[in-house]
Amino acid sequence: MTAYSLLEEKRFLVREIDPEAMVFDAVRLMDAYQVGALMVVKDDLLVGVISERDYTRKVVLKNRSSKTTRVREIMTSEPVTVFPRTDLEDCMSVVAERRIRHLPVTEQGNVLGVISSTDLLKLSIQQKDYVIEQLEQYIAPGP
Repeated sequence: MTAYSLLEEKRFLVREIDPEAMVFDAVRLMDAYQVGALMVVKDDLLVGVISERDYTRKVVLKNRSSKTTRVREIMTSEPVTVFPRTDLEDCMSVVAERRIRHLPVTEQGNVLGVISSTDLLKLSIQQKDYVIEQLEQYIAPGP
């Protein structure tokens, strides 16, 4: 399975914000969408990612105001991305090794979608459940 095939299941949904927006608006959008990160997009190209982690570390802990701080000031620039044809096991490795929770899937700088660590965990559990079911059928087939 590839990153693209997982995005197909998710319907290629991308939650994004402009780098000039205020951090307060980003946090409000994350709450409304119930997501932990937004893709920062300018002229249809990914320029960064803003996450709850960015907010807590770069605004809250530094006593900055979310209403006067722009997204571009605290976003993670040059985020880690993968290509649509990237195998999901490779995506899992990237998420684990880079300690990130949101992995943008891009093609020529355009964000096709985002794979979250939760997406990968759910998929891993589904695959393991399938293998267990197959083994149970093999060991003790039904009537």
